[in-house]
Formats: sequence, structure tokens, C-alpha cells
Amino acid sequence: MKSRAQIKSHPIHPILVSFPIGLFISTFLFNLLGLLFDSSNFHQTAGYLAVAGIGFALLAAIPGIIDYIYTVPPKSSAKKRATKHGLTNVMVVAIFSIALLLAAEDVSLLIITALQGIAVVMLSFAGWMGGTLVYRNQIGVDPRYADAGKWKELYVENAQGDIEVASSDELGVNQMKLIHANGKRIVLCKTEKGFAAFDDRCTHKGGSLAGGALICGTVQCPWHGSHFDVTNGNVKAGPAKEKINTYRVSEMNSKVYISL
Repeated sequence: MKSRAQIKSHPIHPILVSFPIGLFISTFLFNLLGLLFDSSNFHQTAGYLAVAGIGFALLAAIPGIIDYIYTVPPKSSAKKRATKHGLTNVMVVAIFSIALLLAAEDVSLLIITALQGIAVVMLSFAGWMGGTLVYRNQIGVDPRYADAGKWKELYVENAQGDIEVASSDELGVNQMKLIHANGKRIVLCKTEKGFAAFDDRCTHKGGSLAGGALICGTVQCPWHGSHFDVTNGNVKAGPAKEKINTYRVSEMNSKVYISL
């Protein structure tokens, strides 16, 4: 799914996280060197690196939170993974902050370095989950296939009955648009036979179907490849076993409407 916090389709969060990762690891290594060589210069440098790491971590958290709220599909395996990813990173920042305060109180540098070592291990685990979110769950990725068109998204407030979601010529054949209405995520698509609408949630692991591929009236989930008929929601290929919900679509005066 395309990131909401991006610059020309490049998600900001993965760009920024490299800074706190490098700074936190360097903090631990410099304190370790300070212990090995009994040098206060290493420890002083580690303190500066820790401050910079905490600052960049807080900065990187802003687009990360935006993606967590608006990009990660709700009620999905990715949402659970993203929650663990975020909470683990919060704990990492907290440990480095505590270690920084302890250093100011002249607490044993061995204890401080040990705390930072634990935090680095946790940071590695958080990074592994972050990589899984990108490479497996395609969070922040816009996998547009040939002729899929630009990513389209629409928010509708207080939606009731028939809601206008597009113009009749807005989508080409095999193109999709993600609609947010009353807490629901609905995909509007255009097939060779006309418009169709369905829930933006694969019944297998909750993947976003709007980020998948559409061809010949069949949408494919980008996570594990399940196929669904967009007109009736039936499963055409697993691993999904349950059908997806579909919605009635109508056209009037060159406008497209979905019935909720």
C-alpha cells in the first residue's frame, strides 16, 4: 500500500530510520570501546551519539505513526506486526534515554553499556519486523502493474445510502480506487463488464486488495496470492477460504455510486 507519509511516492519513515539505527549502534560500540580502553573520550562521544539517536528516532516516529494509522490495513496480520514493531522501538528509545540519564548520575558505565546492548538487540528485532512489513506485507510499497493507473484514494464523511465515488471515465479497465466511508475500506474497480465494488480486505490475513492486481474480473491479494471474483466475492484461488463482501454499484449522469 502506498505510504501516506511520502515524497514523490518515496516513503519517509524507511529513509529516516537508518539514522537512529546507526546512531544507537554507534552509541553502544563507543561505550564498549570506552570500557575496553578506559577512555572517557569514547564515553563522551557515546553521549553525543545517544542524544542524536533519540532525536532522530522521535523524528522518524512521526511518519511511522502516520503509516501505522493510514497505510497498514486494519484487522490484519500486518497491523499486529506493526504494533509490535512500534512498541519495541518505543522501548529502545526509552532504554537509551534511561541510560543517558544514568550516565549523568555517574552510574557504572558497565551497567549503562549492558542496557544499551539489550536495546541494540531489541532494535535488531524491531528492524527485522520493519523489513517484513515492507517486503512481505508491502507497506509503503506501490506495486503498480502495467496500465493500473495512478494510486487513487477517496475519503467520504457521513456516508449513507448511495454515495458518489467517481466519475464514469475516471478509471480504465483493470484499474482500482480505494474508498474510505464510515470506517469501511471499499475498493471500486472497473472490469471489462463495468464497475464493481468489494471490501479492501483479503479474508486470509487481511491484506489490502487495493494494492493487488486486477485482471478479467479477478483481484489478486498481493500478500499470499488469493484470487477473488470482484462481482460476487467468491474465492477463485486460495489460500483464502472465505469470500469477500461486495457492494452494488450504479451509474447516473456520468457519476458512479456505491450502495452501503
